[in-house]
Amino acid sequence: MIIPVILAGGAGSRLWPVSRESFPKQFITFQAGSGSLFQETLCRLRGLAGIGAPIVICNQDHRFLVAEQLRAIGISDARILLEPVGRNTAPALALAALEAQKDGTDPVLLVLAADHLIQDVGAFQQVLGLGRQQAEAGHLVTFGIVPTAPETGYGYIRRGQAQGAGFRIERFVEKPDGKTAGAYLASGEYYWNSGMFMFNASNYLQELAASQPTMLSVCRDASDGSTRDLDFIRIPAAIFEHCPADSIDYAVMEKTRKGLVLPLDAGWSDLGAWSALWEQGPHDDQGNVVSGDTLLQDVRNSYIHADFRLVSVLGLDDAVVIETRDAVLVSSRHRVQDVKTLVSRLKNAQRSEADSHRLVYRPWGSYEGLASAEGFQVKRIVVKPGASLSLQLHHHRAEHWIVVQGTARVTCGEDVFMLGENESTFIPVETRHRLENPGIEPIILIEVQCGTYLGEDDIVRFEDIYGREAQT
Repeated sequence: MIIPVILAGGAGSRLWPVSRESFPKQFITFQAGSGSLFQETLCRLRGLAGIGAPIVICNQDHRFLVAEQLRAIGISDARILLEPVGRNTAPALALAALEAQKDGTDPVLLVLAADHLIQDVGAFQQVLGLGRQQAEAGHLVTFGIVPTAPETGYGYIRRGQAQGAGFRIERFVEKPDGKTAGAYLASGEYYWNSGMFMFNASNYLQELAASQPTMLSVCRDASDGSTRDLDFIRIPAAIFEHCPADSIDYAVMEKTRKGLVLPLDAGWSDLGAWSALWEQGPHDDQGNVVSGDTLLQDVRNSYIHADFRLVSVLGLDDAVVIETRDAVLVSSRHRVQDVKTLVSRLKNAQRSEADSHRLVYRPWGSYEGLASAEGFQVKRIVVKPGASLSLQLHHHRAEHWIVVQGTARVTCGEDVFMLGENESTFIPVETRHRLENPGIEPIILIEVQCGTYLGEDDIVRFEDIYGREAQT
């Protein structure tokens, strides 16, 4: 059996302002008519023989995004491992391998990043078939992307002696400069490092034991101490935080004598920057890629993305223009690898735009900030059918609720009552309250908060079906 292991961490900061820490690129839909990158990663495995329920590794902040997006594509049996702290890919995959063996089997693990694009699914699945054969023969397989340009944004793998459909791994190479990348491309001996792997769980653990015994020991203890929480498997932070951090490349693949690289030519991209979206097309007659409500004049070879407003662009070449609810990015298409430096500056300035959107997703639905000033803020709240917010109170703010769609069940103090469209209610400071949707359509309401402090951390939860702590 093949168990997909999906690495769903990362912030995707170079795709800011669309991708942010609270809603990173792997959970975003970039192409109309498709799912998110995370969903497409799983959907492109459909039709493969012997595919089992996936293991998804993510951080705690994204757990409900993962669970909701899995349900949306009909996957209800995934195991979702919550990493309490990031320790790079080698420990994460050790946790996945140990989890995969808990049913007494030794499956082949197919390790995939959640944020990659692959255009030729047929070619991809064909190479996976070759990878499975090599993995079952005892090899640790990685997939090397056949390069199409002297790319400086990727690491490389130099192939060695041919073996079957693949090659021995001679060495991994960090991101090169332009001249070196050109030499790699001309030699024909190098592949882009995709970060995708295939191996038996036991073989990976054996090689990790040989090269990083302390890492494996900590991971075993953490896996043994894991606990179930709703749809999730929680890894104990007190144990896992002592684990050494390292990538699978350095910890295992550079040291093992069982490593193979299989060439993959399937229209792959890691969508690492806005220029990658431009490269994927489709392009108009002037070489532009556009999405949303746009008006262009004398614009060439540019990527223009509008989310919520008309974006007009005049007289630019090789540009990137990205519009969202609360931020706009304008960049040279050749400088988009540096967007992450802008995000760092926003973080240093403690700007919320670095981490979160005005539209924030929660397990029960979403809320969007509409207006704010000293002493008040206004939000648009959407509650999914059958969902419920926690029973809670606020120390520093009162709330006014106005229902504009659906029918809500409201708890306010000792009172429980229904609130229909065009009806409103008032929640005083220090009053226990809850909002529920007992219906079959979403509730939409406008919330006006008034008080001396309006931060999201002014909340005390008494009952919460989603297992969140009192102050989160």
